Amino acid sequence: MNIVFKQVGNKDKQTVLQLFRNAAEKINRMNIDHWQYWINPPIEKIKWVDEGIQNDEFYFVQTLNGECLGMVRIMEEDLLYWGKQKEKARYIHSLVVTDKYNGKGIGNQIIQQIEENAKEDNCRYLRLDADSKNPKLCSYYEKLGFEKVGTKELPLSTYNLYEKDLKSSDRMKIDI
Repeated sequence: MNIVFKQVGNKDKQTVLQLFRNAAEKINRMNIDHWQYWINPPIEKIKWVDEGIQNDEFYFVQTLNGECLGMVRIMEEDLLYWGKQKEKARYIHSLVVTDKYNGKGIGNQIIQQIEENAKEDNCRYLRLDADSKNPKLCSYYEKLGFEKVGTKELPLSTYNLYEKDLKSSDRMKIDI
């Protein structure tokens, strides 16, 4: 399936919050204690969404005909989770795939497209985090080639930090 990324605007804030809420409710039904704060988000999470929209970091992921498949936040820097870093990286946050498209490889396709764009922009790393209370999600990222490189404790949870070395994956492609 071909996907496109559409910039989220101020008018889309409620849609973003609803996508988070839907994802949190689904995760809750799976008995995983992850993202439950999105059901009734605290002010710091709403401010985090506002900041991401203002910085042009949130994108809806859509089909070519405009159907919403989900959303993602793509950042050039992530001081909250990663601190100041020397190497150029791209940071993935808030990857949500709608229920209708769950299990169809859309998440993988979104990450692959972000990875390709990061390589074109000469990023050394692709980084993301996953709530440590969600081992299935952590395993998913590891299967996609991300390596756990640390943890970050924040008030709402402890997060595993994952990165993929984009330069070494280029070398692996050449060697094969």
